[in-house]
Amino acid sequence: MIKRAFPSPISGRKVKEHLDLVAGQMSLADRVVWRKGVAHLKRRDPVLGRLIRAVGPIDFKVEDGHYESLVGAIVFQQLAGAAAQAILNRFMKLYDGKVPKPEAYLATDESKLRGAGLSPQKISYIRDLCQRLVDGSLNLRGLADKPDNQVVEQLDAVKGIGRWTAEMFLLFVLGRTDVLPVDDLGLQKAAKRIYRLRALPSKQRFEKLAKNWHPYSSVATMYLWRSGEKPGDAVKW
Repeated sequence: MIKRAFPSPISGRKVKEHLDLVAGQMSLADRVVWRKGVAHLKRRDPVLGRLIRAVGPIDFKVEDGHYESLVGAIVFQQLAGAAAQAILNRFMKLYDGKVPKPEAYLATDESKLRGAGLSPQKISYIRDLCQRLVDGSLNLRGLADKPDNQVVEQLDAVKGIGRWTAEMFLLFVLGRTDVLPVDDLGLQKAAKRIYRLRALPSKQRFEKLAKNWHPYSSVATMYLWRSGEKPGDAVKW
């Protein structure tokens, strides 16, 4: 159902490198890979190159815990950061301060989960995730060996986990190099500002902007996000 948003236009000697990247054999957590990505973007996109120099180095780290990250993502959906963190803390307090094992969650009375602040909808989302892990229909560790589009497809099948959450998993948990979440409003605003667009970019417009970023769109994504974190919501460059 879901297709890869930005197929990489490569051939010949670049094919093996690209296959290595999408198979998860290279990760942005590797500083050599990150530096290659930065050099690639500076060389292929002068506008982004100026932004990279203005923002400066980014210390990128992947998150530990495949399952824990997804549970946290569900809890945080549609909530302000502080409120979501408070609910997550109360939820984990039910299990000695940790995210529960799937079996433990499935055995928990729903009233306790509601008492921690989880909505009935989010309770059902986490239950669906846990049930898939218990029955083996989803193998999170096995996702490390799959290409990006298959990771998105498998996670999108879980209730409450859409494409955006799956893309965040690709980027921040698996450290994939070519992730570009075109539906992210913050990323759209950054692209509009940096490239001086008249309106927020459509998917097609974003594809055109990103054509020279592959296979390091994740590095571009991080720099575009970071460009809006300075005072005044924009770096000066």
